[in-house]
Amino acid sequence: MLLIVDQIDMGGGNNCRIKDAVMNGRIGIMHDSISGGNEPSDECCGIVMSRAPGLYDVKTPDGMVRCSISSTLRKVLVYPLADPSSRRPTVDRVDDIRMVDPVAVNDTVEFINNGDGTGMITGIQPRRNRFSRLAAGPKPIEQVIVANADRIVMVFAATKPKPKWSLLDRYIADSEAADIPAMICITKMDLDRKGKVRDDLSMYEEIGYPVIYTSSEDGTGIDEMRDALKDRVSVFIGKSGVGKTTLLNAVQPGLGLRVNDVSEVTGKGKHTTTSLDMFELDSGGFVVDTPGMREFGLYKTGDLNIAWLFREMRPYIGKCRFGLDCTHSHEPDCAIKDAVDEGLIYSSRYESYLKLSK
Repeated sequence: MLLIVDQIDMGGGNNCRIKDAVMNGRIGIMHDSISGGNEPSDECCGIVMSRAPGLYDVKTPDGMVRCSISSTLRKVLVYPLADPSSRRPTVDRVDDIRMVDPVAVNDTVEFINNGDGTGMITGIQPRRNRFSRLAAGPKPIEQVIVANADRIVMVFAATKPKPKWSLLDRYIADSEAADIPAMICITKMDLDRKGKVRDDLSMYEEIGYPVIYTSSEDGTGIDEMRDALKDRVSVFIGKSGVGKTTLLNAVQPGLGLRVNDVSEVTGKGKHTTTSLDMFELDSGGFVVDTPGMREFGLYKTGDLNIAWLFREMRPYIGKCRFGLDCTHSHEPDCAIKDAVDEGLIYSSRYESYLKLSK
């Protein structure tokens, strides 16, 4: 039994050698490693292109391999405090990892190739970033959506469904927490005849977030979007019905994403994307079209400063009467509240901060 436990090694195994043919050599220095450890010498390596419950399509220089996952990747060893002179402390217990799935789309993984088109993932190479959300359920568990992303594209429709900018603030906060650049994309601009959406989003452009206005009907912004996606791994997020799949089909005809009409009765988008996949663009780059999510919960770590996730608030952090202990909600002499009163921080963004801080 000790031998089995001993094999669950969360150290940074790094025996893979990826050919330039895989993802054009984009694998670089990464962080947050997870590894199965003690890998056999015949292990292969590749990129996770698709993920379904318990199954992963891994791209290698020799083709695609359908993989399952080793149970060791769902465990973590807990050691008791030991004397520094102890060369090999005993394992106190084995706990389940606190995340929905240790493998994410765009992970670089190590796997045993069975030689019949199938394999088993035994390790995950260090990540340079990860885009996560709070998983549904009573316990605060992390759900990693995509790893090693270059950009988060936040898609909202100009109308049908009506955009909620408080949700955009949540998306932006999560991209800031992951340290992944954010870009805003507005679809169905042909329906915004009064230009209200451009007025609403002017504050985000002022803060420094790029915005692309598109229409798949008349082609507005499609070339600009195509250029923005080139040679990057871009993650598309947005509620169902905003037109993510239609937009991607406009960027690259025949991309193969299924599209469903917005319900005229409820005005809410129908969920049509049933799995998480990464697609290669003919012009270069990759896109991940995430399932439409009705709720998007920010996964908070213990030391996360929510105010830091709002760029315009950063110059005022630590300048309050109570310094870093200030919650910027009720305290007197708060630099951030003063900035809101002076019009230096938009009140709608401040309200979003208060909601995220709860």
